[in-house]
Amino acid sequence: MKLQPDRPDFSAITGYGTGWIGLGNEKITHHLIVGSHGELQAWDCQGFADLGPEHFARLADFGPELILFGSGQSLRRPPAAWQASLAARGIGLEVMDTLAACRTYNILAGEGRHVLAALLLEYP
Repeated sequence: MKLQPDRPDFSAITGYGTGWIGLGNEKITHHLIVGSHGELQAWDCQGFADLGPEHFARLADFGPELILFGSGQSLRRPPAAWQASLAARGIGLEVMDTLAACRTYNILAGEGRHVLAALLLEYP
């Protein structure tokens, strides 16, 4: 018995490596926001050190139930103050390395949840 469709109806992450993320047949080489309701855009930052509360406030504007923050190759937590705009709107935030965020995004989006992944890449 087949339990999953041949083609997912969301932007599935198909691969990940140092400096890139695969979406379908496309290889993305910049920090990225991808969502299960078709959201797809570059994340306007240069890396973790460049992030601030305004970056997380913009994520809240997409209105997901959950945001997965992929902080690169290592786990780096944003300060609590950066998350205030999410908490005020009842949006959950899970922080993990980017590879784990990619896997978790595919699972949750495949379940039909409105999830957004904000992914930082590491470059060689």
